[in-house]
Amino acid sequence: MPENAPAAPHQVAHPGDPSPQTCIQVARQAAILAVTAADDVMTAMCRSRSGAAARLEAAMHAAHKEAVEAEKWADRAEQYADDPAMPSSAPLCCARAAVDHAVRAQSAAGAETTAEDLRAELERKLTAAEYAERETERRREEAEREAEERAATGMDADNRDQAVRNRYLAEGHVAELGWTAGHVRVLEAAESGRLYWRDGRARQAARRGVWSGGRRISRDRTEALFAARFLVAVRQDDGTRVLTPSQMGQVALELVRLHPAGLHDSDQAAYEARFARVRRRYKRRDDQKAAARVLPPLDSSARNLYRKPVTLTEQRARAEREAVDRWEDEGGCCPGNVVPFPAFNLSDNALTATIRSVQWGPVNQPALW
Repeated sequence: MPENAPAAPHQVAHPGDPSPQTCIQVARQAAILAVTAADDVMTAMCRSRSGAAARLEAAMHAAHKEAVEAEKWADRAEQYADDPAMPSSAPLCCARAAVDHAVRAQSAAGAETTAEDLRAELERKLTAAEYAERETERRREEAEREAEERAATGMDADNRDQAVRNRYLAEGHVAELGWTAGHVRVLEAAESGRLYWRDGRARQAARRGVWSGGRRISRDRTEALFAARFLVAVRQDDGTRVLTPSQMGQVALELVRLHPAGLHDSDQAAYEARFARVRRRYKRRDDQKAAARVLPPLDSSARNLYRKPVTLTEQRARAEREAVDRWEDEGGCCPGNVVPFPAFNLSDNALTATIRSVQWGPVNQPALW
C-alpha cells in the first residue's frame, strides 16, 4: 500500500438484535425455502419408481411437517412485531425457529440446506452507524410513548408506576378493613373538614367553622373509626370536637377509592368478614364477637408503601413555590442590582425522593367523649 494512502475507516461492531423487519424477512424466506423443499420431494415421489416410493413418501411427510411449522413461526413473527405487549425479542425468536424448521425440512427432503445461510443475517453484529440509527429510533419511540402517557395521565413515569403499585396495594388490603360504603362516607365527611362531634352525636356542618346543625352522620361508624385511629379529634373552645382523617385514615380512604369493589355490601357482611379473621378455636365465642365488632387497623405494609402520585401540574406549582422561597431566602432584590428571577427546573428524582421521605408515625389523639 502506498505510504500516503488513507487507511480504511474502522467499523466498530456493536451487539444488538436485528430489527423486527429483518426478522420478518428472514422468517418468511425460511418458510419459502421449507415449502419449496417439501414441494420438490413431493414431485420426486410422484415421478419415482415403486422401489423408491416408500422412502420418498416418508421424506415428503417429514419435509411437509417442518414446512408447516416454518410457516407458523413466520406468521407469528409478523404478529408479534405488531403487538406492543410482546417483548422486543419475540420476532427474533420466531425467526430463529422458522430457520431451524426450514433447515430440517431441506435435510428431510435431501436438498442442500441453504437455509443455514439465513442464520448469519440474524447473528450479524450491527455497525456503528446501524447501532446509532437504531438507538435514535428507539429514543424517538420512547419519547413519543412518554408524551402520550403524560398527556393521558398527567403524570410522569415514576408517578405512573407509583399509581400502579397503589392499585395493587388497594386490591390486597381494602377487603381486610371490613368496611362498608358507610364508613367511607364518614371519612369523606371528615376529609371535608366539616365533621364534628357534639353532645354525643356526629354531624357534618353546612360550612367549616360553624359547629352547629348540619347533616347527621352515623354515630356507630364514627365511634368505630375513631377507636381504630382512622380519625383524630381536635377540641374546640366550646367543647366541640372536630374530626379529621389521621394519616392512616387518609391512606385507607385513598386505597378504598382505588378499589371500591373491596367494600362489603352491608354491615352484616362486613361483620362476618371481620369475624372470620379473628375466629380462633381457643377463644371464647363472646371474645370473638367483641373482636369482630372492632375495626382492624390498616396493615403497616400498606401504610409504608403507599405514596400519593404527584401530577405534572402539582410538580410545576411546587417548583414555582420553591423557586420563590429560595429567591426570598437569598435576599430577594437588592436596590441598584438587577437580580433576575431564578429559573426553576423540576427534578423528577429530587421530587420523588422528597415524597418518599414521608414516614407514617403513631397517631396520638385525645378521647372523643
